[in-house]
Amino acid sequence: MNYDVILIRYGELALKGRNRDLFEETLARNVKNVLRSFYKVKVRRNYGRMYVELHGEDAYEVMERLKRVFGIASFSPTIQVDPDIETIKEKALSLIQQMNPQPRTFRVETRRADKRYPIPSMEVNRMVGTHILRALPQIKVDVHQPEAVVNLEIRTEGTYVSCETIPGPGGLPVGVSGKVQLLLSGGIDSPVAGWMMMKRGVTLEAIHFHSYPFTSERSLQKVRDLAQKLAMWGGTINLHVVPFTEIQTAIRENCPEDYLITIMRRFMMRISERIAEQTKAKALATGESLGQVASQTLESMDTINKVISIPLLRPLVALDKTEITEISRKIDTYELSILPYEDCCTIFTPKNPVTRPKPYVAERFEQSLDVDGLVERAVQGTVIEEITTKRREEATDLF
Repeated sequence: MNYDVILIRYGELALKGRNRDLFEETLARNVKNVLRSFYKVKVRRNYGRMYVELHGEDAYEVMERLKRVFGIASFSPTIQVDPDIETIKEKALSLIQQMNPQPRTFRVETRRADKRYPIPSMEVNRMVGTHILRALPQIKVDVHQPEAVVNLEIRTEGTYVSCETIPGPGGLPVGVSGKVQLLLSGGIDSPVAGWMMMKRGVTLEAIHFHSYPFTSERSLQKVRDLAQKLAMWGGTINLHVVPFTEIQTAIRENCPEDYLITIMRRFMMRISERIAEQTKAKALATGESLGQVASQTLESMDTINKVISIPLLRPLVALDKTEITEISRKIDTYELSILPYEDCCTIFTPKNPVTRPKPYVAERFEQSLDVDGLVERAVQGTVIEEITTKRREEATDLF
């Protein structure tokens, strides 16, 4: 079937009142960005809907890209038709006939946004359904769980017929909720946290703490690859690679073993807050889940949080490992995350880390360290890498 237009629906966007134009403009810009290699397509929007005019481009290749655009509730490949009822009936029948396999049941759904159209929606449903039943005696109507749904959209800007509705990722368009700095390790959790933050409309940057030679170049490349997976959902990501060897060595030489992780993460927070200030990010985000490891108890979180004033977001805080892993498989980061290249959080993990650290105890141990100097040198030594995605990445059926 040669489709004319992909009709994009957005759900949550319609609830944003005065911000609606901003949200729709951002979504349109994001759609154009992911479709920039399809040179013939044209993106336009009207109240409550967005349209991708294909002009001969392959509809299914275009739709694979749309599956990664946050803010889209669903979309349909459509045929644009003249609004007279006879044409609508014939096109609806043609679409049903070309479905493979042939459906045994169907229903018709009409959305008549153009109230000037003379035939009420229910009557359009009846007329089109009757036409299909007469032409295809083997098919039956099922209004509850049909195998095919004929969708008719009668709008002032055009009339569209489709038999396929594909769910989008939902959420809000990337860019409408400000900027967040993600602490990106090489594990399963933090890429999922980044994906969930982008789903809420944030522009994402990433911070990675690299302890060469304790952590290898392969571990850093793994993080770059994970950032690239996230970039496929939200566009270019700036990856801030922080030299962390001096800090980890100083902590290991001067602090008790059971407090190593707590103090290390307090340094990470201090450095991340400084980078957030430089990049005008409004918050930090981590992949922490409550109680998952020793450094993620409430007491640990509180002790680690004490050193910063910027908001710290934990989108995975109430998820268990099974739920997090399921999302990581869906967004195609799992196989990368389990590659056996250690990051700075795992190479110096003590046998018995403190699970209920006290802020005043951590502060006392830190008195033996040049905290300000260590943080300043790490920030000054940070290297920024721009992580982009391939223009023609291999399409994957994600939903």
